[in-house]
Amino acid sequence: MKDKILICFGTRPEWLKIKPLIDILPKLDYLLLFTGQHPDLLKDIDVDFKINMSQSDNRLDQIVSDCMLQFPLGDFNSVLVQGDTGSAFGCALAAYNRRLKIYYLEAGLRSYDLEHPYPEEAYRQMIARISNINLCPTELSKKNLLNENTNGKCYVVGNTVLDNLLKYKDKCNYTNKVLITLHRRENHYWVKEWFTEINNLAKDNSELEFIFPLHPNPNIQKHKHLLTNINVVDPLSHSGLLNILVQCRLVISDSGGLQEEGSFFNKKVIVCRKVTERPEAINTGHLHMCLKPKDLPKIFDLLKKNYYINNKCPYGDGYASSKIYKILKYDK
Repeated sequence: MKDKILICFGTRPEWLKIKPLIDILPKLDYLLLFTGQHPDLLKDIDVDFKINMSQSDNRLDQIVSDCMLQFPLGDFNSVLVQGDTGSAFGCALAAYNRRLKIYYLEAGLRSYDLEHPYPEEAYRQMIARISNINLCPTELSKKNLLNENTNGKCYVVGNTVLDNLLKYKDKCNYTNKVLITLHRRENHYWVKEWFTEINNLAKDNSELEFIFPLHPNPNIQKHKHLLTNINVVDPLSHSGLLNILVQCRLVISDSGGLQEEGSFFNKKVIVCRKVTERPEAINTGHLHMCLKPKDLPKIFDLLKKNYYINNKCPYGDGYASSKIYKILKYDK
């Protein structure tokens, strides 16, 4: 009887958000499909199916088409995808074409700007439209889906990435460290300007240690020489990043995950983007939008002495997976 669920992932962020659920699911209840973007993940993870990524001039086309054409046959009757990647969309569409039930983890995040983030905003909207069960992190994300008249059921469960953080909660402190990440596609065309402003901040605030795990993308790496006052380090493991996050005073980032994780640890995050699909933490005071590089010094100066915050994280309580497990078990 095909009563298992196929759980799809291919990137490190996707793995971090499905792992808490996998940890509590009986192995007989699920199969894993690896979609291939971050192959180093397979050093530690056993999977049942694997997509072999081909080469093409358009990586987005390649990811979606490979997932659809190589989508497996197996002992499952439902599929779970997470987030906003091309592979999540490709696997969801393949499941839809095969009339399989679709669970969408982290559903309902919206910027309503198809260029920011590109292409993730469009993928999120399209996946939700064909999903049977939308697992929403917040009430706002559920409201977005209801306003869009999506057909699937909607449940508010919190964000599963926070389930990984409970063991770090008692390590929180505010030191002289400032954590920086910057990598999103929509920022590539003005990385030089961001790096210049960040480097000037470090020069003007020598009492603080600015730590920057630099993304390997060539569009980021080619501007590394601008970071003369920054402690530039190689990309970190998730645990390595969390060890800095729980100790830092402030965060400067364009990462969606750090918006959630920073809020959970009551860290203020300067978000280097024109818009965020996670606006809940703006109202709680955790997120501070920086729309363009020249705005960064003013925002940083306002926050560097007013960095402490003790407000409830709007993205969940760290127990999302147990709520999702009940839905998987009873909402057949």
